[in-house]
Amino acid sequence: MKYLFVVAVVAVAFWFWRNNRQNAKVQQKKSAPSQSKAPHIGPPQPMLQCAACGVHLPATDAVVGKRGSYCTADHLRLREG
Repeated sequence: MKYLFVVAVVAVAFWFWRNNRQNAKVQQKKSAPSQSKAPHIGPPQPMLQCAACGVHLPATDAVVGKRGSYCTADHLRLREG
């Protein structure tokens, strides 16, 4: 009789543990999207291609020369002298 009681207690404890674990997973899934909101990054920017190497970069980061746009001042110097 006491073995049956021990098995019953272990079964109830396992059921509580499993139930709480599943509830924690459900709560974590519900709260995960609200925590991982991406910051507002603004509207898309026009992209330019470097005349020397072909790398695409935002127009705000480009170095503009007489013959085109470049990704660095070194590429501007190499192409335009």
